[in-house]
Amino acid sequence: MHLLSVISLKLVRWTGWLLVPLVLAFFASGYAISGRYGFWVFSDERAALAFHKLMHLPLAVLAIAHVAASAYLAMIRWGWIRQRPAA
Repeated sequence: MHLLSVISLKLVRWTGWLLVPLVLAFFASGYAISGRYGFWVFSDERAALAFHKLMHLPLAVLAIAHVAASAYLAMIRWGWIRQRPAA
């Protein structure tokens, strides 16, 4: 396995695990803003909105890194990208 493949695989795993709690917190803060499903108990609307806005950039960066690395590995797996034999 080439170095870029190893790095991509590690990036997919790390970003995947980081995305799970971030997406859950993003949904929870969104529900707290709207007052649905009892999430208003955890935070008031203004604090939830501030927290929700802070999560946009990390969520976008992690999602883009996760998708790009996953797409690269998928293209290798499907044969769209051929790797040179190791020396």
